[in-house]
Amino acid sequence: MKKIISIGGGDLRARTTLKIDEYIANLAKARAGANRANALFIPTASHDFMPYYNTFHKVYTGVFDIKTDVALTVFKEPDMEKMRAKFEKADVIYVGGGDTVFMIEHWKKSGLLPLIEDAYERGVILAGLSAGAICWFSDIYTDSELVNGAGEEKYSMFKGLNWINGKISPHYGARMLDFDKIVCYNFDCAYGIEDDSALVIEDGEIVGSLSSGGKAWKIEQENGALKKTEIPSCKF
Repeated sequence: MKKIISIGGGDLRARTTLKIDEYIANLAKARAGANRANALFIPTASHDFMPYYNTFHKVYTGVFDIKTDVALTVFKEPDMEKMRAKFEKADVIYVGGGDTVFMIEHWKKSGLLPLIEDAYERGVILAGLSAGAICWFSDIYTDSELVNGAGEEKYSMFKGLNWINGKISPHYGARMLDFDKIVCYNFDCAYGIEDDSALVIEDGEIVGSLSSGGKAWKIEQENGALKKTEIPSCKF
């Protein structure tokens, strides 16, 4: 089974997503079986910001006893043989937050995307927060223009990887009004993930949500009005 855990936002360092992280860690341990589980952290969206990885390591190794590694590709050309070995060891791949559009384009240029796709097809669990939550979808609502200095709009719609069909917004509690207008005007089905909440996606279908304090929503048109439905929680 192919599985993605999309976390809408939160503070890994302050451990506001810890219940969701525990769920992800348990999936990785189940996949590893009798072996110690391995997690590979991808910080491309934050331009390989190492303190972010250090925080991830403190949580996933310090709290959950999972061995961690990091995939760095932004400031130097990666050794693809060594990079491939990292991916082959991983039971879970966790994608950090930051500039989503930069991340997707860099994955394509650096050769990282085929490794991520192969891992996904092999059943390695994919997880991520903010940029790492939405990149898999067809249409993503993000502040990448603000992050990279282009344009005047604070948030805009961009094309994602299109592995999962639908529009999506992370940090939905803060972006709700503008994102709802986009859904309303375009008669689309969409998803809003609040901070400290996550979507659980199995074989390309959303099967439930996780909460460490937040909620996840399905947003759609019904008889000319906007309808919001809280996505039911999965069992932890």
